[in-house]
Amino acid sequence: MAIFKPFKAVRPVPEKAKDIASLPYDVMDSDEARIEVKKNPLSFIHVEKPEVDLPMGTDLYDPSVYAKARENLYGYINNGHMQQDSKPAFYIYKQVMDGRAQIGLVGLASVDEYMNGTIKKHELTRAEKEADRIRHVDICDAHPSPVFFTYRHQDSIDQVVNRVMTAKAPVYDFVSDDGIGHALWVMDDPIDYQAIQAAFEKLDYLYVADGHHRTASAAKVGLVRREQFPSFTGEEEFNFFMTVIFPDNQLKIFDYNRAVKDLNGNTREQFLEKVSQNWQITPLASGADFSPQKLHQISMYLEGAWYHLSPKAGTWKEANVVDNLDVSILQNNLLHPILGIEDPRTDKRIDFIGGIRGLGELVKRVDSGREAVAFAMYPTSMDELIGIADAGEIMPPKSTWFEPKLRSGLFIHLLK
Repeated sequence: MAIFKPFKAVRPVPEKAKDIASLPYDVMDSDEARIEVKKNPLSFIHVEKPEVDLPMGTDLYDPSVYAKARENLYGYINNGHMQQDSKPAFYIYKQVMDGRAQIGLVGLASVDEYMNGTIKKHELTRAEKEADRIRHVDICDAHPSPVFFTYRHQDSIDQVVNRVMTAKAPVYDFVSDDGIGHALWVMDDPIDYQAIQAAFEKLDYLYVADGHHRTASAAKVGLVRREQFPSFTGEEEFNFFMTVIFPDNQLKIFDYNRAVKDLNGNTREQFLEKVSQNWQITPLASGADFSPQKLHQISMYLEGAWYHLSPKAGTWKEANVVDNLDVSILQNNLLHPILGIEDPRTDKRIDFIGGIRGLGELVKRVDSGREAVAFAMYPTSMDELIGIADAGEIMPPKSTWFEPKLRSGLFIHLLK
C-alpha cells in the first residue's frame, strides 16, 4: 500500500507563475543564482539559494541564510505573489521538453513509508547535505520544493489524469527561458482525488527518482517534529512531505558522463594497452556517431580521437544488478584499476557531466587540457533503476540524470 495525499498548496497567482518558477537549488552555484535574480527579481531562487540576498562570502550554512530563506518565502505570501488554496487537491504537472511530455501528480507522501521502505531509494546520501536541507525545511516550516518520485504506471491513474486535463483549463501554462513547457491543473474534486488515492493504495512501492537528499531531509524533519509534539496523531502536516510523482513509462534518463584529469602516470600508449586487457577497443572514424549505441558500450575520447569500448566477456558479474550497470563496469574495470579512481564520490580527479550538455562538452574539456580522457555512457534505464531499488541495492554515484528538472516555487507545502 502506498499513501498519496492531496493537500492545500501555496501557489503563485497565475500572472506571477512564470516569473517565480525557478530551477532547484542543486543545479546552480551561488554566482549563477545571483545572475538569475538580477535577471528575474521574483525568481524563487530567493528561497532556494537565499545567500543571493546576503553579503558575498557569507557561509552557506550560516543561520542567517536559513532565516533569509524563511523571510523570503513568507514575503511571497505577504506581498500577494502567492496564496494558499482553500481546499485540498492533487495538482497535475505537465512538462514538455523537445516535444516529449511527462505528466506527474503533485501530492504528499508519507514519512512512515519512507522509514519502512515502502518508498524505495537507490542512492546513498551525505550527512552534511542532509543537514543543510533539514535546517532549510525546519526553519522555513515548509517544503518549499518537491522531491521527484516514480511508480510503475497504472492505466487507472492515467485515465483520471487525462479526464481532468480534458475537462479543465490549466491554471498555469508557460514556457520557461530554457524552452521547457510547464502547465498545471488543479484536481480538487473529491471524486477524482479519491480515485487517485485508491489507485495508489494498490501499489506496493513508490520510488525516489531524483532528490534523495531532499527526501531524506523531509522525512527526518517529520521525525524531529514528532519528538517536539509527542501527542501527535499522525495526521499533522509534518507527517507528510511534498512530491511530484511520474509514471515510469513517461520518464527519460539521460547519460551521466565522466571525465578524468590525468592518465594516472600512463602515456597514451600505456593507457590503451592496459585498457585493452579487459576491453575491446574500436577506433571511430571522423564524422561517425560517437555516442554509445547500446548497453555495455562506452564511448571514450582521448587526445582528439573517439573510441568505442566494450567489456570482454567474463570481466564483470552479469548476474548482479549493480555490477551489471555500465557505470559499475567502467568503475571496476578501468577507472579504479587503471586511472586510480578508488572512490568517485570523493576523488577530485574525476568530474561528472550531465548528458544534456552533449558530447561536445566532453570534447571541449579534453581538447582544452582541463581533462585527459572522457567517457560517454549509455543511459541507465528505468527498469534498471527500479530493479536495483527493488533489490535493496545502491547505484554507484552519478548514475542517472533526469531532464527536465522540476521547477521550484510552483507549489509549496506548509508544515502547519
